[in-house]
Amino acid sequence: MIDPNELRYDTLVVDGRGLAPVVAQDVATGAVLMVAWADREAIERTVDTGFACFYSRSRHAPWMKGESSGNRLRVAEARVDCDRDTLLLRVHPEGPACHRGTRTCFEPNPPRLELGWLWEVLEARKGASPEESYTARLLAAGVERVAQKVGEEGVETALAAVTRDDDGVAEEAADLLYHLLVLLQARGIDPERLSRVLVERHRGRA
Repeated sequence: MIDPNELRYDTLVVDGRGLAPVVAQDVATGAVLMVAWADREAIERTVDTGFACFYSRSRHAPWMKGESSGNRLRVAEARVDCDRDTLLLRVHPEGPACHRGTRTCFEPNPPRLELGWLWEVLEARKGASPEESYTARLLAAGVERVAQKVGEEGVETALAAVTRDDDGVAEEAADLLYHLLVLLQARGIDPERLSRVLVERHRGRA
């Protein structure tokens, strides 16, 4: 939820052009999607619409990310850094963030496994008709059925690891990850919670 008071333009330290840098971060994965600039009008539009708006230094005008492509950034949370000169927008991306069609403007090579896009798809499927969506059918069947599928896919992945080639293992592992995310959806557990658990475990071993 955007706090309009936190994003008041007059509380920001901006550069000589009246702009502040904005970092867009994927809520689900923690990945930095892009970095842009914002002026007063862009910040006001972000607060009013709930979607990330920036300032184009080439066109000299505010613009909403995804206004023409549909790849918008739905803002879940906004933070201002300690010096109050940089904005962090934690967002739910509705498609690729980069104009080149990649998930982020910092797409690694080779790409890392990021499942935030799949989580967004699963969230959208929750309200779909079970007759039209396999995900909706699973969720309608309840947690026990989804848990059963996770167990089945886990066994199939383990068997594939010793009986199939790399492509086969990847296919079974993808099925397992998909069903695991559906299970999290069924239990109402956000992937960010898993991320926090993993980070704390890592810190505990440092």
